[in-house]
Amino acid sequence: SVQQTQVQKLSERGLQGSMLTQSNKRKSRNFLSEGLDTECTPTELIQQCSPRHKLQRLNTKDKENDYGHFVLARRPRRKKESSTGISWDQLPDELLLKIFFYLPLQDLLGISRVCKRWHRLMFDESLWHSVDLEGMTQADAALRHVLKTKVTRLRCPRECVCLTPTPLQMAELDLSSSIIPTSVLESIICGCRQLRCLSLEGLQLSDLIIKSVAQNTHLLQLNLSGCSGFSDAALTDMLQSCSSLEQLNLSWCEFSSSHIRGVTENLSSAVTHLNLSGYRETLTLEDVKMLVDRCPHIQTLDLSDSTLLMADSFPVLAQLKHLQHLSLSRCYHIHVAALTNQHPNPFVSPPTRDLGTTIPSLCLLDVFGLVPNGHLPVLKKDLPRICINSKPFSTIARPTPASTPAVPLSDRSMWGSRCRLRVRM
Repeated sequence: SVQQTQVQKLSERGLQGSMLTQSNKRKSRNFLSEGLDTECTPTELIQQCSPRHKLQRLNTKDKENDYGHFVLARRPRRKKESSTGISWDQLPDELLLKIFFYLPLQDLLGISRVCKRWHRLMFDESLWHSVDLEGMTQADAALRHVLKTKVTRLRCPRECVCLTPTPLQMAELDLSSSIIPTSVLESIICGCRQLRCLSLEGLQLSDLIIKSVAQNTHLLQLNLSGCSGFSDAALTDMLQSCSSLEQLNLSWCEFSSSHIRGVTENLSSAVTHLNLSGYRETLTLEDVKMLVDRCPHIQTLDLSDSTLLMADSFPVLAQLKHLQHLSLSRCYHIHVAALTNQHPNPFVSPPTRDLGTTIPSLCLLDVFGLVPNGHLPVLKKDLPRICINSKPFSTIARPTPASTPAVPLSDRSMWGSRCRLRVRM
């Protein structure tokens, strides 16, 4: 009975399967008949029988090409909003430059490695108007970055400069006592045509450098103290070209008598501050007379270490009606008694007037090496209106006067104004 029951169940299952197959065949026949009734092509029939594909949406926003056709594109995923606020990438260039403006020099050089955008903004000319590299170790790499910008005021004294820079458009340049080859210095000065203040103190120059300096016709202050390597002819041409010079420092250069003569005969009448110290056996009274005739508006004059000058130069200097500061230090042929209305030899008639009376406009007098320390109070008593030996160093045309008291590097000025970018110690 059990076997009969199993055989009966199998037969019933087979009967159900045959009925399903017959029903499926009927459906397909009916579907084909319906397709034939609607006059569908075989391709359309296949598309009707095949399962439907998921259609992609057309993104027409800003995706049209030149032919007016639409391009299929995926919908961009929504970016998760930052929970920390605005990112640096969302800030405009103007705001980033305003932030970079307050960075010190070392940090400004470092941000160029953050990304391409910051590297581009780092060289914006608004950030590099004035740069002072004094006190920076290995300033050569920093100077490479600075020279790529449109810097107008650059100070790099006592540094080693070994690169060949691109042409510069500088207004103020200080390379005093730097270690720099003459060829590199020539390439720097040849690229400058708008200099107003220049200091090349203690450097080896050439005629090409002096001729390049002469191209800066609006030069106001020039410091060539301790320089050498240029001829008197190049110096003469430069002085004739730079007719706007107001302050000139030519002290302790390797000058011959022809150099001195070229200076005194070609100086501009606009000169008000002049330093011609250090020419012991070269500067004569005749040169002083020529100098006074050429430059009647001199206010500060330094003739220190000119051993050929004597007291007979006082009446000549008295022609300078605006002379306020006179330096005659170590002019050993000028006796201290000649400064006042006294003479060491009682049988010789003394001068009729002292130096303060001879030069009424005189306020400062430097006579280091002429007056012993014990006699200095007496001299100050005899010349009460004149301040004596208050300026041991000359400040003429120097970017940072050496007579200034010890000041931190960050507070030092360059020709009267501080550089914006400087090394912070």
